Amino acid sequence: MKHTSKMKILIVEDDINDCNSFKNAVSNRDDIEIVAITDSDIEALQYVKTKQPEGIVLDLELNNSLTGNTDSLNFLQKLRNLNLKYEPIVIVTTHINSKRTYEILHKNGVELILYKDHPKYSSEHVLNNFISLRKTTNYNEPLLTEEIDVSEKISNLINSELNLIGVTSKLKGREYIHDAILYLIQNEKSDLNVIQYLVKKYKKSGTTITNGIQNAIIHAWRITPIEDLENYYTARVNYETGIPTPMEFIYYYVDKIKRKL
Repeated sequence: MKHTSKMKILIVEDDINDCNSFKNAVSNRDDIEIVAITDSDIEALQYVKTKQPEGIVLDLELNNSLTGNTDSLNFLQKLRNLNLKYEPIVIVTTHINSKRTYEILHKNGVELILYKDHPKYSSEHVLNNFISLRKTTNYNEPLLTEEIDVSEKISNLINSELNLIGVTSKLKGREYIHDAILYLIQNEKSDLNVIQYLVKKYKKSGTTITNGIQNAIIHAWRITPIEDLENYYTARVNYETGIPTPMEFIYYYVDKIKRKL
């Protein structure tokens, strides 16, 4: 279901430049609004209760906060204790590059962690990720399993995973990869080969489809930090080529997303 209302975002950030950057980014958009900005995790909890933000940008290190804690992990624990009737989407921004820290954050309900020193990082990038993660149903209404659009849920999961490793939406191969994963998850018993399915859908040759997928993978492995690749793509990679084949890549995500459903 497409949202007609703006997504309400709470910014928990102590860097004034970052705060201004978010303000500027939102001023050019019609799909997101900032309901509050604070440098205090304590104040942020009050805003969650009164403003009911659908998304929260959480700076992991609030070193300049005068009225809160410097470690935002405390905020995540208290957020869960609020027992809200909905679950806000939390994106953590941080200068810390630690797999152990990231694991702890994910266990505490963080949807996505964005490394501030990554060359692709920007306020706009953070906001775009909120939109891609946004729920398909009004977030503050009771959600019944049977009401969820399964295709859209799978599609959102695919897009989120591909974003994490740098397979950007600008790449034509991204569409092929997305549709291949979606097709294989939803058509396990089909006799139609996935490449044949894509050929039929896009009216392109099998070679063109395969090359598009391979080029998207090469692009991701070229621009994405090795730490992110190792964190989000955990399958073995051919040591001679250094990258997965199109089918290895696609089936890895078919299995990964199935486990999340």
